[in-house]
Amino acid sequence: MDRLLVVRCPDLLEEDEGGAVLRTFAEVIAAVEAYCPWVTAVRCGICSLPARGPARYFGGEDALAEIVQAAAGQVTPAEVGVADGLLAAVLAARRGLIVPAGGTPAFLAPLPVAVLGQDDLTGLLDRLGIRTLGGFAALPDPHVLGRFGSDGAQAHRVAGGRSGELADLRQPRVTRLLAGGVADDVPVVAEPGFWGGVSDADARAARCLAVAQELLGPDGVVTVRLQGGRSPAERARFVTWTTGERPRGAVPGATRPTAAGSGAPWPGQIPAPAPAVVHPDPVRADLADVRGEPVRVSARGLLTAAPDRLSVEGGPWEPLSGWAGPWPSDERWWSRSRRRGARLQAVTARAAHLLLVERGHWWVEATYG
Repeated sequence: MDRLLVVRCPDLLEEDEGGAVLRTFAEVIAAVEAYCPWVTAVRCGICSLPARGPARYFGGEDALAEIVQAAAGQVTPAEVGVADGLLAAVLAARRGLIVPAGGTPAFLAPLPVAVLGQDDLTGLLDRLGIRTLGGFAALPDPHVLGRFGSDGAQAHRVAGGRSGELADLRQPRVTRLLAGGVADDVPVVAEPGFWGGVSDADARAARCLAVAQELLGPDGVVTVRLQGGRSPAERARFVTWTTGERPRGAVPGATRPTAAGSGAPWPGQIPAPAPAVVHPDPVRADLADVRGEPVRVSARGLLTAAPDRLSVEGGPWEPLSGWAGPWPSDERWWSRSRRRGARLQAVTARAAHLLLVERGHWWVEATYG
């Protein structure tokens, strides 16, 4: 589960007809974004941000919580909490707590089942004599699914600290209202990072995605975020759309956020551009020199000969019109799971491939087109 910091503004939990509450909430988010650009509006008066990266930058979670609370407090009274998972972080904010990493199950256990916000489930559990999240979490999974259904099973995982949030915890409607522009001088609180800029088209797309997320649940709409890594598969991961990157200019004075570690040197990382297709399972390949001898990479990271031809999945040999590399990598050298290899770009008349060699075998890891 994600380690989250939640800002809860008690005076902004209920919307008003004139939109003053939403305008103030947008100001809170803008104030918090000065310290972390990945702020997500959960519902009116509650927003969250990933805690790990900012905490490392500001000197720990205690320091981060103090800074964020001070920033939000300049707009309206605010409560701040940190925990694993969104529900636990919201509950921690109500108490002004920082729950230790891994301590979410113990933190949730004594709390009443009513905090799940599901009245029918709470009533049924109460009739069964189960009144705390710990008691609910202790029930066997198969029994919970059979008795309470899929929604109850999800609540059961949340109660045990195995899942972060319930499907109805977020209110995408708030995101849509904020994206629609509740004030001319307040930056929009939306995630239009797909299109590279804030425009009418971006706002309309954001509202459509918010509606889809409301129908499909918080994890029903995802986008890709770049992160650090050497292989193309490591460089990208799927994240919930409401935590996606914002375009430059969404927050005055802020710069476009980059994923943690993506700007690091990453020895062995291949240069741009990124390949168009990353194969889920690498495809076996053979690489030979002009004499037909296998090309290998030495312990010093050097090719034993210049590559001349390539065969993919035992197919016909194709002459190379160009190649670049290799880029050696030595990962987890301190452990038994050490992984050594090298990558090489190879161009044939039909396609350009990213090759990976490990333990003397070549694989097509990705294809450029």
